[in-house]
Amino acid sequence: MRITRYHDLMAEFENPIEHTCNMQLGQSFIVDRCTKPEEMCDSAWETLLPFIKELTQGGGNFFDGWMKNPYSAMLSCNDGFRPVSFYIEVID
Repeated sequence: MRITRYHDLMAEFENPIEHTCNMQLGQSFIVDRCTKPEEMCDSAWETLLPFIKELTQGGGNFFDGWMKNPYSAMLSCNDGFRPVSFYIEVID
């Protein structure tokens, strides 16, 4: 849904690194049986997985009505310098 970069925070706090996230705006994934898509960042997957598990087991309605679609969630990976926001939802 969105990829953000906080260049000021990177410059102030982050050590130079050669490789960061490969996620690209517009990518989509279909998850079956809670198996991580090959192209998905491990860190993002760890953030999304608890919500994906709940949705695959028929759950939803996170945080008492947070989302208009109770079988969805808007989540971001835990990279504070370049967070990627994901919209996850149940599809038939």
